[in-house]
Amino acid sequence: MTQHSPRSGLDRRQLIKGLGAVSLLPLISSVPPFTIGNQHAGQVVVAGGGFGGATAAKYLKRANPAIEVILVEPAEVFHTCPASNLYLGGIRSMESLAQVYDELKDRHGVRVIHASVDDVDPTAHTARLSTGRELEYDRLILSPGIDFRWNALEGYDEAAAQQAPHAWKAGAQTELLRSQLLAMEEGGTFVMVVPANPYRCPPAPYERASLVASFLARYKPKAKVLILDAKDSFSKQALFQQGWEELYGDRIEWVGHSGGGRAIRVDAARREVETESGTVHRADVLNVIPPQKAGTIAERAGTTDDSGWAPVKPETFESQHVEDVFVIGDAAIADPMPKSAFCASAQAKVVAAAVAASLEARPAPEAYWTHACYSLIGPEYAVSEAGVYRVQDGVIAEVAGAGGLSPQDASRTTRALEAEYAIGWYNAICQDTWGTKA
Repeated sequence: MTQHSPRSGLDRRQLIKGLGAVSLLPLISSVPPFTIGNQHAGQVVVAGGGFGGATAAKYLKRANPAIEVILVEPAEVFHTCPASNLYLGGIRSMESLAQVYDELKDRHGVRVIHASVDDVDPTAHTARLSTGRELEYDRLILSPGIDFRWNALEGYDEAAAQQAPHAWKAGAQTELLRSQLLAMEEGGTFVMVVPANPYRCPPAPYERASLVASFLARYKPKAKVLILDAKDSFSKQALFQQGWEELYGDRIEWVGHSGGGRAIRVDAARREVETESGTVHRADVLNVIPPQKAGTIAERAGTTDDSGWAPVKPETFESQHVEDVFVIGDAAIADPMPKSAFCASAQAKVVAAAVAASLEARPAPEAYWTHACYSLIGPEYAVSEAGVYRVQDGVIAEVAGAGGLSPQDASRTTRALEAEYAIGWYNAICQDTWGTKA
């Protein structure tokens, strides 16, 4: 992830706070809708009901209520990955991560089908569901998130994940990892395996290590955290490491690739990890974050390349390989934007505008995206980064000087304010995506 030069603390806090709220406002308010009296302005199928898909569905209906929007999502209750580390750290409940689709249906008129899209026929413009039903589409938006490259790390498959959970999709895996933490004996070691880029939410492993350390400091004060990393640098590294030293002393140990941190083999039953250097580490709790790729339907639809991710046209996020199919969120190749909930939401709004325009044969509005990312290092200690992106010379580029990182060596008051902003950011983006919970 691109690192930024820090601005002054006050100016930057205002920027972050503003991005956390203003950028969640409609980016498509300037897009003229179709005539409201139209009986049918096209049918759009959206696959995936996370931050990308649910936002795209909502903002399509806001752009033009005459568009028939069908959201296909297996889960009736969706648990968010953002804030799931707070659950692991004992700061939030699992229920507080739960989102439902009532407001999308009842207020915005989105048709919601709880199933998965299993296949796509781009010639016939149909999507086949897990129920066997076929849906016709004029435009298809794929927001399938990630899937895992099972066995890319030797020994780590779906069965191994039941003993050494990844918890990189929120829900049962998150609860399993939390139960293992609660049962861990005093003086034990929590070992986390972190993959090479790209993967979902670059700073999230380090936030997780932080909040696990916070939990251990309170309840198992002799326990430690070991991070085995396939990289030699990571997002917000200097800020994380400063926070670790301030809050946890030597409780967290990070070992990068050049220091022998790249895992090559896992024995989940024995909770052992072998690294490239030949060292075998034994964990009391083992959290393996495996290599990743775009959600399976992106591949089945023909949108992915050899990297396993989906290249898109920068201006609209239409697939570079398949006409009338758009890919957003973690599944898309959108460098330098990170794979994050905020970017998925921002991309969804741009795609909603582009799809609404294409159904009326109008040019898509000029695209821009904002990004804000908070990472909690302790319950009252957070750091952040922000960015703004536009299309320049045919590629997505970060706007120079428009973002930045939290200042190094900031006061505890500043860190505590950022922790408050982090909770406000999470509440705001969930409200924007799914609406008020019942």
